[in-house]
Amino acid sequence: MESSAAAIQVERLRKTYSAGWFAPKSFQSLAGVDLEVRRGEVFGLLGPNGAGKTTLIKILLGIIRPSGGSANVLGMRAGSKAARQHIGYLPENLNFAGHQTAQRAMRFYGRLSRMDERAIRKRSSELIELVGLKGRDRELVTRFSKGMRQRLGLAQAMLHDPDLLVLDEPTDGLDPVGRSQIRQLITLLKEQGKTVFLNSHILQEVELVCDRVAILVKGTLRGIGRPRDLTERFHGALGETVTLEVTGNEAALSEVATQVHGQLLALPNERWILTVAVDTQGQVDKVVDQVRSRGASIFRLERSRPSLEQVFLSMVADSAEPEVLPDGSRVVDS
Repeated sequence: MESSAAAIQVERLRKTYSAGWFAPKSFQSLAGVDLEVRRGEVFGLLGPNGAGKTTLIKILLGIIRPSGGSANVLGMRAGSKAARQHIGYLPENLNFAGHQTAQRAMRFYGRLSRMDERAIRKRSSELIELVGLKGRDRELVTRFSKGMRQRLGLAQAMLHDPDLLVLDEPTDGLDPVGRSQIRQLITLLKEQGKTVFLNSHILQEVELVCDRVAILVKGTLRGIGRPRDLTERFHGALGETVTLEVTGNEAALSEVATQVHGQLLALPNERWILTVAVDTQGQVDKVVDQVRSRGASIFRLERSRPSLEQVFLSMVADSAEPEVLPDGSRVVDS
């Protein structure tokens, strides 16, 4: 295993599916994807349903073969026996046998990874406590909530101490406390030098935990980079908003809202929320001047930039080709 190699290296990766017997129709799930995931980073794969995310993951795991291009994992061919030994995988819906307890499930997956019994027992105890299932490990998994099964699934993915973890919706079914604990675990894995490749529909979670993200739409990469860089890059396209909490005459504030193309929302106690899209500080100053000139008082002013979710929705809606930036990041203007 080459220590200097990228954790995941994908070049011109294509996958075409065919359906039908007499007049088969083809569907291109991946259309020449180029992607590099660096060792030791937390990388998020985003995309709407049908974007090709599951296909990409299955190719990396060796479950299916690509139609063209190449995919390497930890310096080895994706799907090879050597590569699979260094990968921990948490599928979106991991099913456990009805007779299994958490301990039995961990022993089952440990033996699949060819671990010896002593190592399985030691690692199982550590991981069951780490994911918050201590004291519940002798209960049947059928009694577990979805969130508890998800925790157990993460524990089995870490059991054989893999270098790369592929996590499909790791926080699915968890409450806010559980999601926070999973984020802490992912951070711990990163601190241990592990690479985490995750797929999630909860973009706020991705923005909190990922070093970089890629947005896949219709089999094509539409954006790749740090969440902060993507939102900054789309700042000009999506703009900022300024929100003011004010008190004053309704008719006067309605006139202001019309002039600045904003939205006015009534609050209790004769207060109002005025929301306006802005591009520059000068526009913010103009809105404030307009409000004050009508005799209104400003209790709160807040500026907000586009979120990763807004960037994602913009990229999904736009069908243009990716733009390659000088630093290697790729985005598409909306």
